[in-house]
Amino acid sequence: MIEQKSRNKDIEALCAAKGMRMTEQRRVIARVLAAAEDHPDVEELYRRCSAIDNRISISTVYRTVKLFEDAAIIERHDFRDGRARYEQIPESHHDHLINLRTGEVIEFQSEEIERLQAEVARRLGYRLVDHRLELYAVPLDDKTRS
Repeated sequence: MIEQKSRNKDIEALCAAKGMRMTEQRRVIARVLAAAEDHPDVEELYRRCSAIDNRISISTVYRTVKLFEDAAIIERHDFRDGRARYEQIPESHHDHLINLRTGEVIEFQSEEIERLQAEVARRLGYRLVDHRLELYAVPLDDKTRS
């Protein structure tokens, strides 16, 4: 697993570096995103932000998330649960394993997988420049079929 806090930079500082105007509501949203140890959707972000500042509307959260996504500060994920989920763009690459029973998202790194993906691309005549790996799984002790 990856230690989330150690790899994240201050989202507010990233916004400032990109020349983004930061209102107090955007600052709250940026802080909540930076502190997230999961991959929250907009509704969950709204719940967390409105607990800090009840003047924040869900439309403000939607607009701000879109702004941060367009500025390449956060990344959108669709983990097959029908809702977009977000995380700050990490400093180092990682992949995701999604528990289909609970929705838990587990981040992991595997040098073996990274080498294999690059080798597959090379064998097919390409140089791998980017990828996203999402594994969808159920616990080994899960007796029901997926």
